[in-house]
Amino acid sequence: MNPLAELDQLNLEPAAKNHVAALLQALLDQAAQDAKTIEAKDLKIGALTYELAYYKRIRFSTKSEALAPLQRDVFEEAFDTDIAAIQAEVEQLQDDPAGDTAGRPKRPRAGRQPLPDHLPRIEHRHEPESCTCGQCGKDLVKIGEDVTEQLDVEPAKFFVHRHIRPQYACRTCETVTAAPIPPAVIDGGMAAVGLLTWVLIGKFLDHLPLYRLEQIAARSGVILSRSTLADWVGRLGVALEPLAERLAWHLRQRDSLHADETPVSQLDPGNGKTKKAYLWAYRSNDLQPGPKILVFDYQAGRSGRHAQRFLQDWHGHLLVDDYSGYKALFATARAHPESSCLLEPCVELACWAHVRRKFFDLYQANQSPIAQEALNRIAVLYAVEADARELTSLGRQTLRAEKSLPALTDLHDWLHQTRLRTAPNTASAKAIDHALKRWPALTRYAETGDLPIDNNPVENAIRPIALGKKNWLFAGSERAGQRAAVIQTLLGTAKLNGLDPAAWLNETLEKLPTWPNSRIDELLPFDRGD
Repeated sequence: MNPLAELDQLNLEPAAKNHVAALLQALLDQAAQDAKTIEAKDLKIGALTYELAYYKRIRFSTKSEALAPLQRDVFEEAFDTDIAAIQAEVEQLQDDPAGDTAGRPKRPRAGRQPLPDHLPRIEHRHEPESCTCGQCGKDLVKIGEDVTEQLDVEPAKFFVHRHIRPQYACRTCETVTAAPIPPAVIDGGMAAVGLLTWVLIGKFLDHLPLYRLEQIAARSGVILSRSTLADWVGRLGVALEPLAERLAWHLRQRDSLHADETPVSQLDPGNGKTKKAYLWAYRSNDLQPGPKILVFDYQAGRSGRHAQRFLQDWHGHLLVDDYSGYKALFATARAHPESSCLLEPCVELACWAHVRRKFFDLYQANQSPIAQEALNRIAVLYAVEADARELTSLGRQTLRAEKSLPALTDLHDWLHQTRLRTAPNTASAKAIDHALKRWPALTRYAETGDLPIDNNPVENAIRPIALGKKNWLFAGSERAGQRAAVIQTLLGTAKLNGLDPAAWLNETLEKLPTWPNSRIDELLPFDRGD
């Protein structure tokens, strides 16, 4: 139907007919423009909906093992941000032209976790403008409250402690008396314990270089030069070193350990470049009783002698990867690193996660049926560990004897038969050979109830260091690396034991100046349940 054509059939004055025709034409033009706008919005919403589905599929689909957990966290953070932004764009496009969103249904939200009870609450009461009914004028009666909570934060706040020590004189004796200066971990320093904790946590836990801490302080009008910050870090590293050494002693009292190492760049001033050093990590076994312990040892190289020197005369079950540097520890009799004495050999444990990773990479590359079958069989071993997670050591040993040992026997037979049918020097052959070569070390865990199946605990402990290297780039010297290892040892152990590293460090730095060495174990970052 054409409204303008029908207008000609009406008996109207020419002037009126022209006026009405102009109004109709304007309305038709506006309708056409609105239709184009709606069509464009529909197309945009459709595109955004498709993009949103794509991001959600990637975000919530099965994770690839090609990325380490912390790397996955970074990518998941980016995906979550993109999803929220796309949803906001869709909501804006769905608003009506007048901008009235009152009629638009609220977007469904997932249940939100309650905010922690230990946080202080600041109440804001919002009362109606009038306590009388707006319709009949009678007094309103309170029938309940609607309470919502929002989490807020206050940036680092600098303040000053003033220590006032009145001085008193005795006119008779001509002496002056005053209270002693409170002991401090850095004598005569201007930094209180809270500030020292802030610096160490920022540098070694949040991986912020000192120049960034300098900039953060400058935004609050506080001048903290990098040389001053560096002086504090150096002195604190020396003060905390006995605690790290004591942790290492306690670690060597355990009869099974994890070990791994990660490369670190170290500045080489003579050449104007960096050279490769290593941060060795040793961790206690979570399946055995006692506090969890993580110890870092910074060394200039990757030679196996560094592991021997750290472990000293320790012998027990050591779970490591296939790096040759550890092999001397498993010899029939090994030499003491600092004497001519012969030591008992350590017992090698191998990591099933490394074996699985080789088959996983193979399956990702070409969908290999051999790799898929190997992954399915290894999954059986991990399913047993999941079922045994809450069992005692004896219960875990019984379950492993019932399920893991038969599964391992079948897996070994399958690997051996498959290898006979596999061409040499192929990726499949190399993955199978890796497992068969270390088979005794791979199966020892299943004969007990307190040995771990893989080396993931120590690898997880190293990953934050590996991610932090992207910020601080290199260690300035070997001494700086050793100092970092001391502090990372203490903070890492505190985290493993469920402590707040900042709270533990703050309390320890307060106690340390007057604490007797005979009671040093009481300062270690263990959860004592008090």
